[in-house]
Amino acid sequence: MGIGCCAFAQQPISNLQRYMIEGYAQGTTYAITYYAAQEMVSKAQADSLFAVIDQSMSLYKPDSKISQFNDPNCSSIEMDAHMAKVLKKSFQINKQSKGIFDITVKPLVSLWGFGPENLTAIPDSATIKETLTYVGMDKLKLRGRKLVKKDNRVSIDLNGIAQGYTVDVVHDFLLKRKVPAFIVEVGGEIKTHGYKPNQELFKVLIQRPAVAREQHNYIVALHNKAVTTSGSYEKFRTVKNYRFSHHMDAKTGYPLKSNIISVTVIADHAMEADGLDNVFMAMQPEDAVAFANTKNKIDIYLLYLDQGLVKEAYSAGFAKYIITD
Repeated sequence: MGIGCCAFAQQPISNLQRYMIEGYAQGTTYAITYYAAQEMVSKAQADSLFAVIDQSMSLYKPDSKISQFNDPNCSSIEMDAHMAKVLKKSFQINKQSKGIFDITVKPLVSLWGFGPENLTAIPDSATIKETLTYVGMDKLKLRGRKLVKKDNRVSIDLNGIAQGYTVDVVHDFLLKRKVPAFIVEVGGEIKTHGYKPNQELFKVLIQRPAVAREQHNYIVALHNKAVTTSGSYEKFRTVKNYRFSHHMDAKTGYPLKSNIISVTVIADHAMEADGLDNVFMAMQPEDAVAFANTKNKIDIYLLYLDQGLVKEAYSAGFAKYIITD
């Protein structure tokens, strides 16, 4: 998920004070800006939330729940509450997207050089075909909080949705603390609540990739909404003049091919926006917009290539968020 959104807030003009917490978590930066009469949340509290989620779903922690599940000697695991919620939503988005969103692509991600191993040659078709025998969410089964593999070689990667979920968790924590207004950002995934002083909406800059430097830098105004961005410009490899992104097709075993270079999703929840931005990246522009228009409370803005030119498109409801161009 995404690195294309940038949140900013102006100094308040009221008795509410502006507080900001910044740090490093989940391999990226985070920022929490909130408005209150007094300090209500500490950095230690925020960091403890990230630590709990990392212990659940971080691929970089060998003792995390997800790392335990990905062990080839493991056939099932009892998930914690965080992992269970993310898996439930993952199955929902997998079904909605007809298999485009798939958390079992981890072996393909590694095969194509986006893991710890360096890629020196394009994988051959036989290796890809063999890898596909243990890729696909039909190789997983949910039984309450128990996650079961049908093949012990199956491994999962929740990076395409877990960061959005983390934003939702921090958001809910601040709500429970009765923080009046705030904006949470983790690695470009953003969610807002309430209004800034003087009933001002939170503003988010949708940053454009370098290839789209001629396009508008839109600013959107949000109230109780989440926004995420995904792009083929985020992570890519070039091997023997073949350039490809980290978005994998779980059906073919090859990197997804799409002329979309960036998708921004606005939704009620960051987890849903985070998961769906990967889905839209795999579609043709007209199909992505049509799909978004069928979804309740989902709006998208995308940049795509058309015969070498960068063009833009957005869903029916996106324009209402734009405040400047």
